Amino acid sequence: MSSAPQLQPVLDRIDADFDNSLERLFALLRIKSISADPAFAADCKKAADHLAGDIATLGFATEVRPTAGHPAIVAKASGNGKTPGRPHVLFYGHYDVQPVDPLNLWHRPPFEPAVTTHADGRKIIVARGAEDDKGQLMTFLEACRAWKSVTGSLPLDVTIVIEGEEEIGSKNFVPFLEANKADLKADFALVCDTGMWDPNTPAITTSLRGLVYEEVRIKAANRDLHSGIFGGGAQNPIRVLTRILGGIFDDDGHITIPGFYDGVKDLPPDILAQWSKLNLTAESFLKPIGLSVPAGEKGRLLIEQISSRPTCDINGIIGGYTGEGSKTVIPAEASAKVSFRLVEGQEPGKIRKAFRDYVTARLPKDCKAEFGDHSSAPAIALDWNMKPLAAAKRALTEEWGKETVLMGSGASIPIVADFKRTLGLDSVLVGFGLDDDNIHSPNEKYDLKSFHKGIRSWARILAALADAPR
Repeated sequence: MSSAPQLQPVLDRIDADFDNSLERLFALLRIKSISADPAFAADCKKAADHLAGDIATLGFATEVRPTAGHPAIVAKASGNGKTPGRPHVLFYGHYDVQPVDPLNLWHRPPFEPAVTTHADGRKIIVARGAEDDKGQLMTFLEACRAWKSVTGSLPLDVTIVIEGEEEIGSKNFVPFLEANKADLKADFALVCDTGMWDPNTPAITTSLRGLVYEEVRIKAANRDLHSGIFGGGAQNPIRVLTRILGGIFDDDGHITIPGFYDGVKDLPPDILAQWSKLNLTAESFLKPIGLSVPAGEKGRLLIEQISSRPTCDINGIIGGYTGEGSKTVIPAEASAKVSFRLVEGQEPGKIRKAFRDYVTARLPKDCKAEFGDHSSAPAIALDWNMKPLAAAKRALTEEWGKETVLMGSGASIPIVADFKRTLGLDSVLVGFGLDDDNIHSPNEKYDLKSFHKGIRSWARILAALADAPR
């Protein structure tokens, strides 16, 4: 039976109940579920228990399950699997949030949510986690609530999994997925941790860059040296390190590490044409952050540079004396943290080795390099012709009245690769975040419109997925 006739009453219910939806979100936002700081471990457990209790009221069989770190939630809609042929989706979100430092830059206490007015007149929800990811995951839960309230059931089978360690790399979540494979079987996953193209244009993220994060330490003398006595005669690790790092890029913004671009493909011409029409300019993208000239590969669109091309960035560099005043010293060592964003076709292990080989080959005598790896994740590229993708695209376009953009994300969401590798699931990535939401920064916000229309969007997507050809 088609879900379409029931959709309008569900949307009406969402509108009528929106104030209550907002209060339920606020209750979750008040919990200080900072996963990175052990002092907040009890708050993370509290957030898991709170969410599990809320989801249980929707008729889901809900459990808070332990991991080696913060707990996870697994919830199954009653009736799952009882109707042959119904699609079964796995929805993913995370309840943990980033630390709030520096606290003095917040305009109001970060765990006291409020609706305020943005400088341009938009109504916004301000709190840590408002967008990432509490506001986003609640859009889905509230859509399920409306379907259950109006029809007594959901239009398709739903399993929900919510973790508490996304902000610290989900290191205990992959073993959790492995251990709970049987409970998490589905046809595909839904992930709400991405964004819109702009405040009025919905988007589905179809590719995510991967990540390799390295640390390199160059060592020379066996102690710091006086630059008056040893200057000119002793190797300076800062000079060696900066020369090597500076050589990674040529004048056209290409990365010179041998083999770096092996396997990298250009976008399909029709997708490149679509992206070109979006007209992302330096004026619109860079000017608000005080910049004016794209710094990536010359001859590439700005949208390619930030979404579909691989990159290298030096994230931090340390060496020598950095305190007040002066100290004439040649340091014994210098270090840098370096990250690579990868695209489909690049293997994290090969990129890590290529970087280490590049550094080692350029070391002068009397210097040695030590390396440390922090994290890695492969890039993800979804099939542009996936049937669930087409259904979600139609539903979003109907809700927002603007053609849905299929876009690449320059960021990494490692869980998407984990779902593919561990559970064999492709993911449909739909989110309602905006570029100015200040996620991971002070004064995080989520547009009230994003929250309201996000709930309506998921209600439509559930109906569209239920009726889509399989």
